[in-house]
Amino acid sequence: MRVFRLTLGPLEENAYLVEGPEGALLIDPGDEPERILGLLEATGLTPKAILLTHAHFDHVGAVAPLVERLALPVFLHPLDLPLYRHAAEAARSWGLAIPQPPLPVEPLAEGGRAFGLEVWHLPGHSPGHVAFLYRKEEGPPQVFSGDLLFRGSIGRYDLPGASREALFRSLKRLLTLPPETQVYPGHGPPTTLGLEARANPFLKGLEWEA
Repeated sequence: MRVFRLTLGPLEENAYLVEGPEGALLIDPGDEPERILGLLEATGLTPKAILLTHAHFDHVGAVAPLVERLALPVFLHPLDLPLYRHAAEAARSWGLAIPQPPLPVEPLAEGGRAFGLEVWHLPGHSPGHVAFLYRKEEGPPQVFSGDLLFRGSIGRYDLPGASREALFRSLKRLLTLPPETQVYPGHGPPTTLGLEARANPFLKGLEWEA
């Protein structure tokens, strides 16, 4: 699977263009739609859908213009629909502006599949937060972790709808994957689960937190 990363917007959110087993996908197109369209042109890829790990405004800011331009379906866990519906309002509270992402959206569910990617419901940063997992026949798995896990850090749990207890349960579940699993986070550089298990101070404390 080929993965292209763009870091977008004032919160430096990572959007991903993924060429997966069932075609190309956009994951978390958070801002700067023209840069995303430029990447599509440069790669020659035509995405089949937009997949959202969660609905915070910095992850959905380019959804509306991309849907208008490309007529793409949008997939989101239903528990994040309230955040999705109020994304533009949330952006304004940060002094920013995004176009309100459009409805309807297609539902994601724990244990389901989205264009060849496994869907894991991993709440804590938001109620409907998910990760997308791709298991290869050869080579390490790849996971798009959204704002659950970053290199050297973890997602916030002090936001509306967030939960510290749920976040740490989700991190513990994520760590059931092999240490060589490649992690593509919602912010910051890629990493591996093994590196985070060894060096991430939040995960080092996970054994006694769990």
